Amino acid sequence: MKNFKSNKLDTFLEKNKNRGRLLISCPDQPGIVAAVSNFLHLKGANIVQSDQYTTDPEGGLFFMRVEFDLPDLSAQATNLYEEFTRIADRFDMRWRISLANRLKRMAIFVSQQEHCLLELLWQWQAGDLPAEIAMVISNHEDLRSTVEDLNIPYHYIPVTKDTKQEAEQEQHRLMSDQVDFIVLARYMQILSPSFVEHYPSRIINIHHSFLPAFIGARPYERAYDRGVKLIGATSHYVTNDLDEGPIIEQDIQRVNHQHDANDLKRMGRYIERVVLARAVTWHLEDRVIVHDNKTVVFT
Repeated sequence: MKNFKSNKLDTFLEKNKNRGRLLISCPDQPGIVAAVSNFLHLKGANIVQSDQYTTDPEGGLFFMRVEFDLPDLSAQATNLYEEFTRIADRFDMRWRISLANRLKRMAIFVSQQEHCLLELLWQWQAGDLPAEIAMVISNHEDLRSTVEDLNIPYHYIPVTKDTKQEAEQEQHRLMSDQVDFIVLARYMQILSPSFVEHYPSRIINIHHSFLPAFIGARPYERAYDRGVKLIGATSHYVTNDLDEGPIIEQDIQRVNHQHDANDLKRMGRYIERVVLARAVTWHLEDRVIVHDNKTVVFT
């Protein structure tokens, strides 16, 4: 089935047909910015945005994100990769170049709560989420019609303690080479280590608390019992340490003694939607560089 695409998304693809993004991390040293800028200049590219950050100018790590326009970029991409390798080797870089008009393909995992899924679908319909939604996978049937009404494939894969391995194998089979990354939109299952290792820094989760507070289940009830004055949500990349992966985005809202646990859940749902959508957008726009268990996010 072919995904719905708005005119706004089509406009995005046309506008960005020659837009490239270069992400770099390496030991900080003189000459990095000059070398990158000169390389792009000699290739005929025009830099339209450049951001950089160093942990310490004296022996720290340097991070850089560059957006550039290069005529006929798709045809030049292979040559660009090959020639930039010489620059990368010189500065011991970890790097990648992506083409803005090659939309990333995402799978959304969801259980029964719809709010995070709906936010992603709304933004995608509006053309504000530049992605291909390859499929939605759920361990419940509840949201099938919501998804299929947009011509997005919906796959129901029930998960129990005894069938978890078989369920994940089926998820792998369905996604195969069709998916670049996964979004857990309140998918209430813990992924196995083997599953997570297959998608390093490519599984984005939303946790319904302001991490590192209240890791695990029932965070709103625990927040209420503790009498917190702030609640929040955290979007992070998934690792094999539960709710401890690199944090992409967080937000909070003030609460007080008049709010019960249900109030916290209601307010938290809004924060979760916004935080997850931001994190997904920044991932799609190649604004996130992961280093160790942290992220550098150029927004």
